[in-house]
Amino acid sequence: MEEPELPVLLVNEVGGALGVLEAHVPFLKKHFHLITMKEFLESKEYFSAKIKAIYVWWHKPVIDEELLKSLPNLKVIANSGVGMDHLDLELISGFGVKMASAPYAVSTSTADIGMALLLTAARKLVEGCQIAVSPDTEQLPINWLGDDISGATLGIIGMGSIGYKIAQRARAFEMKILYHNRNRRKEDEELIVGACYCQKIDDLLQQSDFVMLVVNLTPQTYKLIGKRELELMKPTATLINISRGPVIDQDALVEALQSGVIKGVAMDVTYPEPLPRDHPLLKLKNVIITPHLGSKTHKTAYMITEEAVENILAALWGLPMPSEVFPG
Repeated sequence: MEEPELPVLLVNEVGGALGVLEAHVPFLKKHFHLITMKEFLESKEYFSAKIKAIYVWWHKPVIDEELLKSLPNLKVIANSGVGMDHLDLELISGFGVKMASAPYAVSTSTADIGMALLLTAARKLVEGCQIAVSPDTEQLPINWLGDDISGATLGIIGMGSIGYKIAQRARAFEMKILYHNRNRRKEDEELIVGACYCQKIDDLLQQSDFVMLVVNLTPQTYKLIGKRELELMKPTATLINISRGPVIDQDALVEALQSGVIKGVAMDVTYPEPLPRDHPLLKLKNVIITPHLGSKTHKTAYMITEEAVENILAALWGLPMPSEVFPG
């Protein structure tokens, strides 16, 4: 008996800066016939009707109306992360195509990077490293003082799976935890991590020594933190962003950092990415920026692909998708 033909999966490319990781290809090929965008464009008439699914790896391939019109049998698009702001969900849904994210795979490593940024900012690790390795350093500074984490107040804006894991980690550091979320967590979940709910974001901003942004980018969260919100924060407070760059009004942030409205910022995300090399944020000493490292670990990357495959196969078999995303 002949083996059933594998469903065709479209990816941007294999390897390179914008392609699925080569280490993941054997796993993908167990379930799909893999086609790159280059192969598709070179043989469009042949592949158009065959492609059943797309795996979007770090925003590529770009999903636009032209591509969707050229794939009449497309059933599902799986995204390699939890943020879906780079996809037009209404447009995709209008073509009858299902969508999936990867919230379970990314939560642990993203929570880790949030705590790493918090610790780095509090203990001045970047500047300390520069002093330690500088050829001009003859004596280590005795009065090089950072801030304590234990006993400090952490305000978490967005208490989904990632936010909750940050609260678990902060609890272990004996931090006081406040959180603001669209929906309040269950009482027993709050008690486990010792978190107090702030119905108003203003209350959280005014009380926190560290404010961490862990929200999805939506019309409601676009520039969620602007001039007014920054001025509500303590002048000794540090802002940490592991969500999406546009959640912060960067112009207002630059002004707040330059004028001492807040102490500093640590960001794994900006807009655009990367920032222009002459951007003022790159010139300030009270700024830490990392290149969107949130979910970038070997284990997490593989888990993302596993989650994508699980969602795609469920959609193709007509089963419930574990991480389906709906427009609106």
